[in-house]
Amino acid sequence: MMMLAQILAAVVALLHVYFLVLEMFLWTRPLGLKVFRNTPEKAEITRVLAANQGLYNGFLAAGLVWGVVAARADVLAFFLGCVVVAGLYGAWSVSRRILWIQAAPAAVALVLLWLGL
Repeated sequence: MMMLAQILAAVVALLHVYFLVLEMFLWTRPLGLKVFRNTPEKAEITRVLAANQGLYNGFLAAGLVWGVVAARADVLAFFLGCVVVAGLYGAWSVSRRILWIQAAPAAVALVLLWLGL
């Protein structure tokens, strides 16, 4: 499989591990509050929802790692596509920042995968 696509997919996986940590463990802490622009009150109310969201980000990371380690283009394409869709929805429903932080890197990795780079 193409090295550049695998490297970028691994970076996307690491980003999702970071999102998992932020949403599951740091949501109500200063870093989590800053990153997600939350108030302590709102963060406390939404803590369980954020943890659930973080778990899903962990599943995306696991799938991407599987695709990279097993050198499976089909697996990478599926999970990168999931990340792109999730990022597009997040950009539409939450913040445009999500388009650049989540969807764009996955879309670039997906294009590189399709181009065989």
